This record gives sequence, structure tokens and C-alpha cells, in this order.
Amino acid sequence: MSVNVEKRVDAPGSDTYAREAWELKERIRQREGVLKQRRGFFMDAYRRSTTHLLFEDDRLLGFTSTRRDGYILFLAVAPEVRGEGYGERLVAEVATNHRSVTCHARTTNEPALDFYKHIGFTVKRRIDNYYEDGGDAYYLKLGEGGLRDKLSDFMRR
Repeated sequence: MSVNVEKRVDAPGSDTYAREAWELKERIRQREGVLKQRRGFFMDAYRRSTTHLLFEDDRLLGFTSTRRDGYILFLAVAPEVRGEGYGERLVAEVATNHRSVTCHARTTNEPALDFYKHIGFTVKRRIDNYYEDGGDAYYLKLGEGGLRDKLSDFMRR
């Protein structure tokens, strides 16, 4: 059976799917203890960014919110569909539209770090006390040239 996944976009200034994105982010936070933003911060950042979302019917599978410079503010994929290529697809969407793709990830978030490294991000530097709760972060950048093209090719499939 084929799954029909629909891509939707909230442009800057729009928050059509912000509630669904917040609910997915909160579900992940409660389950895994990551993505710890206050609602006001999240909603403000969401409205200022371009958010790419993947839906199966009306169920949000994942989303990424990105600034104009290609910085990923939020990347979330529902736990039950991880490993099915949705995270890669979302990052590829960002890579298709930006010369540079960057993000931060908690130094303790091994699954996120493994994912980013798997698709070609490299650690540029460590930032102590980056998060509001005092947590440390790595600043990551997507590798140049070949991988960006591979992710763009992935999107065209």
C-alpha cells in the first residue's frame, strides 16, 4: 500500500499549521526531553520563519522551520515514522532553497546528532550554556557541494 504524503508550507507571517507543529513538538518533548521551548518563543519563531510540513491525510508527520539564511530553528519528526526518510526530506527542502544550512543541537541529544551527521552535517563549534536551561549545544553546518546536491536530488524523487 502506498502512502500519500503531502508537503505544505507556512510562509513567514503565517501560522496555519502552528498549533499542529507545537503539539508534535510537545509530544516529542514529553517523550524524549528535547525541544524544550516556551510556547511564546516557539510561536514567535514559527511565525517569522518558513515552515515546511509533511502530512499524511491530516496527520502531521514532521516539520522544519527555517530562517531566511537557511538556519533550521526547529526540526521534528513524529517518533512513530522516524527512519522512513521524512527528516532527510525536510532537510533536503531547506537545502534546495538555501546555499547554506545550519542548526544547533544539544550535545546530549545523540539521536539528533547521529541523524545530522548521517546526512552530512559537521560540527563547527561547541557552545556552552547555549540553551535557556544551561544546556550545551553544537553548531552544525551541512557539508558543501556533493551532499547538498544529493539532498536536492532526493527531493526531486
